[in-house]
Amino acid sequence: MPAFENVVPVLARALSARGFDALTPVQDAMLAADVQGRDLVVSAQTGSGKTVAFGLALGATLLDANNQLAQPGAPEALIIAPTRELAMQVRAELEWLYAPAGGRIASCVGGMDARDERRALNQGAHIVVGTPGRLVDHIRRGSLQLENLKAVVLDEADEMLNLGFREELEHILDASPAERRTLMFSATIPRAIETLAKKYQRDAVRVNTAGGQKQHADIEYRALVAAGHESENAIFNVLRYYDATNAIVFCGTRAAVTRLASRFENRGLSVVALSGELSQSARTHALQALRDHRAQVCVATDVAARGIDLPDLELVIHADLPKNTEALLHRSGRTGRAGRKGASVLIVPHSARRRTERLLKDANINAKWGEPPSVEAIKRRDDARLLADPLFTEALQASDEGIVQALLAEHDPVQIAAAFVRLYRKGQAAPEDLAPTPAWTDKPERAERAPRGAPSANFEGGAWVTLSVGRAQSAEPRWLIPMLCKAGGINKRQLGSIRILQHETHVEIDAASIDSFLQRIGEGGRIEKNIRVTRSGAAPPQQREQREQREHRPRAEEGARPARAKPPHKKDRKRADAPPPPSKKRQWHPADG
Repeated sequence: MPAFENVVPVLARALSARGFDALTPVQDAMLAADVQGRDLVVSAQTGSGKTVAFGLALGATLLDANNQLAQPGAPEALIIAPTRELAMQVRAELEWLYAPAGGRIASCVGGMDARDERRALNQGAHIVVGTPGRLVDHIRRGSLQLENLKAVVLDEADEMLNLGFREELEHILDASPAERRTLMFSATIPRAIETLAKKYQRDAVRVNTAGGQKQHADIEYRALVAAGHESENAIFNVLRYYDATNAIVFCGTRAAVTRLASRFENRGLSVVALSGELSQSARTHALQALRDHRAQVCVATDVAARGIDLPDLELVIHADLPKNTEALLHRSGRTGRAGRKGASVLIVPHSARRRTERLLKDANINAKWGEPPSVEAIKRRDDARLLADPLFTEALQASDEGIVQALLAEHDPVQIAAAFVRLYRKGQAAPEDLAPTPAWTDKPERAERAPRGAPSANFEGGAWVTLSVGRAQSAEPRWLIPMLCKAGGINKRQLGSIRILQHETHVEIDAASIDSFLQRIGEGGRIEKNIRVTRSGAAPPQQREQREQREHRPRAEEGARPARAKPPHKKDRKRADAPPPPSKKRQWHPADG
């Protein structure tokens, strides 16, 4: 059995039974002599083993001289977590850690039956784990008694303050005995945490284990630039390229979670969704499906995914960019945990590249920039996985020998291999064909503005194509341009003038791209269900020119309708020979004398 220094024997047995060989830095820090029995403010990243760390720290407070726990009654330790998932995860960790000591752990979280929780509290518990709102509810109802409390732990305290739980936390801490230990664990220590610590802690020791590049050592960061209309396809290609055992896609809103989960499920991926609108039962079933590998991808919001710990999580995708470095580190910290490798991929719109670079710099992360995986790259990755499949190295089983010999007798080995490849690829969703990403320069030079109406230099000798859609079909450049770029494998810089007529649209394409554009579209020219593209012989006349030609048609031609005279302006309606109007001044009359 490994020797764990400064760990009480009963907890050391639990660590050994769990397969621990050594403690993480934050766990070692909790066992140092100068922090024993003290209030603590601990800065530790997600995935650093902090749940076991404060479990070990509570050991010296809860266990007596004989390494035994008292009879369960009113709780002696209270763990407060921001979300239901994190609270349930903390409970599961503490249950195995305190199992050899006979520890009884109870939970109080929103979304669960409060009556069952009250019965568990009435039966007695050594440690209670809960969310702020539900704990306050039990305190007010009198079902949670805090008079025996020796320690309070605030897990992810910064997140609880961000979620607006300050009043609940203060209510719980005010109701707790003054002589308790208070341990605050937080990824960052903002001013709000420092204020809370000054108010509710006594001579707290600051422990920092979150510095340096250590938090990123097992995570590969990638920043992939994609057009806004291609982001969904880019995420899908990333999922296909990595083919991770478990992956999480983070979205900014519940609506985005619902949309992406539905789209990916329609493309053949096994997907579950996590958002605040789901019940606790639905969220628990979703997480269990990921752990059982019945589902491969989880699409979630930040709050719903807080505290999720999936042992086989290999990939994190940021469908919507995180708002700050804390959110970036929290999301990415779901993977690369406990010495396992993982990847964190940011899908970056062209307009957000500068902001993403600043975000990565502030987080001290060196990401590799690039484009989303192409169809060819995904197929090469699939072939490499096929060749490295462990099936080829397994010994032949006696039960399989008969069918193997029958196959070799009936079919050529090449045919057997081809059939195996087809079966391997049959269940794989086809990757998306993405439009090329425009080249990026750090300081793009500002081009001089060409005179109005002057043709661009790169369109000299270019060609025109005609689309079978016009104003009658609500044709607009904002959806025509992405459609043409995707179908023809070009970018918007290779498109020139766009002239939309009533029933057709003419588009100019530069000379260097027209041949590849038409070749990629194919002979039929169909790019959408009811839209076809054909090459035009010459440039169509501009609409202004057509209008001017109509206005300047000769009116004196035989049979031509005479031009209608415009009505005169009201100032010109007076006739020249009309008598002047009577004067308003009174005229002299003989009767006046």
